[in-house]
Amino acid sequence: MKQQLLDALKNCPADYADIRFENSDSTSLAYRGKELDRASTGQFSGGIVRACKNGGWGSCVFDTLDDLKSKVADACAAAASVGKEKTVLAEQTAPSDQVFTAQLKNDFRGVSLDAKVALVGKYNDIVLNAVPGVETSLINYGENFRTVHFASTRGNYFMEERPRILLYLVAIARNGSQVQRGSESFSSATDFAVVLNREDKAREVAERAVALLKAPQCPGGRHNVILRPDFSGVFAHEAFGHLSEADFLYENPPMRDLMTIGRQMGNPDLNIIDDGSLGQLIGTQQVDDEGTPTQKTMLIAKGVLAGHLHSLETAGKMGAKPTGNARAIGRGHQPIVRMTNTYIDAGTLSKDELFAGVDDGIYACGMHGGQTMMEMFTFSAAYGYRIKNGQIGELLRDIVLTGNVFETLHNIDGIANDLTIYELGGGCGKGGQSPLPVTFGGPHIRLRDAVIGGRQ
Repeated sequence: MKQQLLDALKNCPADYADIRFENSDSTSLAYRGKELDRASTGQFSGGIVRACKNGGWGSCVFDTLDDLKSKVADACAAAASVGKEKTVLAEQTAPSDQVFTAQLKNDFRGVSLDAKVALVGKYNDIVLNAVPGVETSLINYGENFRTVHFASTRGNYFMEERPRILLYLVAIARNGSQVQRGSESFSSATDFAVVLNREDKAREVAERAVALLKAPQCPGGRHNVILRPDFSGVFAHEAFGHLSEADFLYENPPMRDLMTIGRQMGNPDLNIIDDGSLGQLIGTQQVDDEGTPTQKTMLIAKGVLAGHLHSLETAGKMGAKPTGNARAIGRGHQPIVRMTNTYIDAGTLSKDELFAGVDDGIYACGMHGGQTMMEMFTFSAAYGYRIKNGQIGELLRDIVLTGNVFETLHNIDGIANDLTIYELGGGCGKGGQSPLPVTFGGPHIRLRDAVIGGRQ
């Protein structure tokens, strides 16, 4: 494979070109209510040629490796037709010939389809029957094993195996016009066991959905809020992480000015990190989809903006070094700047000390959805609780946190020492590429005077 890709790139007239080819094997199962709604398997292969000439990019998507040299020529011609400036791509330290095989603990490919259907069906039965009041369910199981080959005109080549398995458990409860849901998800790049023995979680999502029907709405206004690690991680990813992606910054001069390296972003205990080399998580790769090794990038260090996430092009244009964050969701997609494993680092307080500092506040748990617009954000917690005198109290629903990310970062006045990284069943969406495997995390964090939408 290596020589076939490199031979196709020989005598390429572009300033730069690369080929990414992959094979993927996937399985998808879904229950909706009592019915098995989907059971499918698939094997796919294909790839993409990218070329850059005079600053312009061209591409050619293909399904087979036949006549690959002509596909390179097509991409080069497309690039030449749009290029009007000097090509500026950063230099990189990239593998000339490396093979990265998956280190699996329990290989999901060795488990029969019948066994997987039975497992998902068992969880579905629990969700539907655990407690009265559950109207329907949504249980999803998915697996994918990608084998990615890459070569470039710089002489780089790699092959990397990228497996993933996931499980979604969702219960939907209804009381008249009011609908509530409870959900949990799990994912792994290494271990089929992550989807096993989840009976208690299936029961828990059903109980939570029904309990939320009776829970009071969270009162609107300004509150002291503690974010559970899953919420703090999503906040770091959605509200701040996307602002750190250099393709966004390069195309938005006003935001680039706001995201200037060296700007004070919060108190000295605040550190936000993106690390694509971290362990064997679903957001981890040995190299990105331009062949750049992944790394640990400090986005905020001791409260100060310290870095951005880069591809070869954004690093070249902004005078930086590539960070290994050029990622594509699959064959046929071009790599764009994406996060990997993004988290707020641990602080010095214990969880108990953090809660002890709140006489009257809100504890926000999980993430139900949200949106961002530049530096503004609105996020809905999956559920939460009232905090009274440092103690967790009654269950609350409809907790909507809104605000300006820069102001909110400055309003973090406590960071616990209980960092947790979450591998969940969803993924990140950007530029029509979703869901990209990522992780997020953080410790419990405390916000002063956070704005919660809702009734006063």
